[in-house]
Amino acid sequence: MTAIAVQAQWLLTRRRRTRSFFEMFIRSLIILCVAIAIVLSSIAVCDGHWLFAKGKLFGLWHFCTVGNNSALKCATDLTLANIRGINAGMTFARSLVSFAVVVAIFGLELLMVSQVCEDVNSRKKWSMGSILVLLSFLLSFTGVLSFLFLLRDHITLTGFTLTYWCEFISAFLFFLNGISGLHLNNITFPWNRMRKN
Repeated sequence: MTAIAVQAQWLLTRRRRTRSFFEMFIRSLIILCVAIAIVLSSIAVCDGHWLFAKGKLFGLWHFCTVGNNSALKCATDLTLANIRGINAGMTFARSLVSFAVVVAIFGLELLMVSQVCEDVNSRKKWSMGSILVLLSFLLSFTGVLSFLFLLRDHITLTGFTLTYWCEFISAFLFFLNGISGLHLNNITFPWNRMRKN
């Protein structure tokens, strides 16, 4: 290792130690919000009952009707809803939202690793994690739009269930934290500019 390389490594290490409390707080907040979004999205996908309309409960996995004694009768055969293309459409929607959770978990892992194991590649890990979180937003939002398009004739604002709003909020959090993570990464890490000089 040359003397210049040793000095550059020392400068990088020293610069990392002077990271401000505010920056660490914002990064921790982004990680926490992504984790909350993953939990909300997981709950929404696992439950899957997103819309109640005209005595029918539409979901990603089940179609339910309300009986005379107010008991739900559920079936996995979505064709009972008598909606054209619902089987293929719901398969597409639930695949997207499920894959969004998986991608978000990998993004969260990269965000956490970039903070715990600080090295020269921390900036790249944080950027990649933020990009994966943004990708989760795209997948989740597309899944929600697919669900809405399929059931467009049954939609009422009061018909959306709590688990639907969990998915909606998680998609918003994925977007907000993905964008924030990328922006924060661009306005920090000044030593990256030093390396180019």
